[in-house]
Amino acid sequence: MSQNRSGAAVGFTMFAAFMMILIGSFHIIAGLAGILEDEFYTVTPNWVLQLDATSWGWIHLIAGVIVLLAGFGLFSGAVWARTVGVIMATVSAIANFAWLPYQPFWSLTMIAINVFVIWALTVHGRDVVADR
Repeated sequence: MSQNRSGAAVGFTMFAAFMMILIGSFHIIAGLAGILEDEFYTVTPNWVLQLDATSWGWIHLIAGVIVLLAGFGLFSGAVWARTVGVIMATVSAIANFAWLPYQPFWSLTMIAINVFVIWALTVHGRDVVADR
């Protein structure tokens, strides 16, 4: 049975998939920077979540790989990829809030992108379904 799908809805979801791949890649790069060079990031005093750069590096690396894989999964319209995408975009936004003292502009940019991804996946995510 054929189902009518909105081109805009599919486009938003595909854009979210690409953004998740981009977000995942950015997290991987930020994570590797923190892991490989401990002094790469500077820390401001008096912040709620104070971890060293290596710990944040591992958090970013692991989250980045998960987000990247979920982004690729969205191209097939997989429900698991949408679910993981929303969860990881939420986690990514929270992690970037905690990352504010290290990279304020970058963190705010990533939070905004994550909010868009959450919106696209929850509003339009089901419009991308693999034809079988």
